[in-house]
Amino acid sequence: MWDGRRVLAVIPARGGSKGLVRKNLATVGGRTLIARVGEVVRALPWIDRAVLTTDDEAMAAEGLAYGLDVPFRRPAELASDASTGADVWAHAWRESERLTGDRWDLSIYLQPTSPLRRPEDVERTIAAMLAGDHRAAATVSRVPGHYTPEKALRLRADGSLSFVLPDGARHANRQTIPPSFARNGVCYAVRRDTLLDHGWIVEHDCAGVVLDGPMVNIDDALDLAFAEWLHARGLVSAG
Repeated sequence: MWDGRRVLAVIPARGGSKGLVRKNLATVGGRTLIARVGEVVRALPWIDRAVLTTDDEAMAAEGLAYGLDVPFRRPAELASDASTGADVWAHAWRESERLTGDRWDLSIYLQPTSPLRRPEDVERTIAAMLAGDHRAAATVSRVPGHYTPEKALRLRADGSLSFVLPDGARHANRQTIPPSFARNGVCYAVRRDTLLDHGWIVEHDCAGVVLDGPMVNIDDALDLAFAEWLHARGLVSAG
C-alpha cells in the first residue's frame, strides 16, 4: 500500500511484436526484459499485486519465474498492433478485480521495453501524482534540440520542405527553442477513475516526471544494442 491506497502494477508483454520479434524475452545484462521488471517490482514493497498481461505462453512462464502474477491471457483483440496501452491496462485492471474480488485505488504501468528503469524512478512517478493531486503521472525525457517540433520538417508532395510549425524558420539556434519532452515508457501511474471511468493517461492533468541522462525504449535491434551498451557502462537515468 501507498499511504493507505492499494496499488496494482500492470506489465504488458504481448508476443507479436514486429520490430524485434518476441522482444520481451530479449536480454539486457544477461536478464530478459520481463525478468528486469520483476526485479524492480520486488524492490517496491508498497506494490500490492503485479500482473503480467500477455498472449504468449513463454512470456507468461518468464513472468511467473520472476514473481509476477499471470492470472489470465490477454485476448487477441488486445494483442494487435492497433491495441492501445490504455485499453490493455484497463482490461488487466478490470480482470484482476473480477478474478480476485479486490479493488485497487492506484495503478502503475511498467513496460518491459524500458529495461533500465530503477525502483526510485517508479516511486517518483506515483509520488508526483499524489503530491500534486494529479489524475496521472508519466516519466519523460528531454527531446534533443534537433528533434524538437521547432526543428521538424515536412516533405511536400512536390518534394520541397516546409517546417511543421509556422514559426519554425526563426529557430535557427537551439537556444531559442523551449524545452520539449517525450514519454520514455519507464513508468505511468493513474488513479482508478482516471483510467477505468475516463480512459485517460496523459490527456488530462498528468504530472511529468523528468528523468535525466540516457534512456531507451526498445522497439528494434538497434534499440536493444543501445540498451546493452548503456547497461554495460552503468549509464542509467538520474532522478
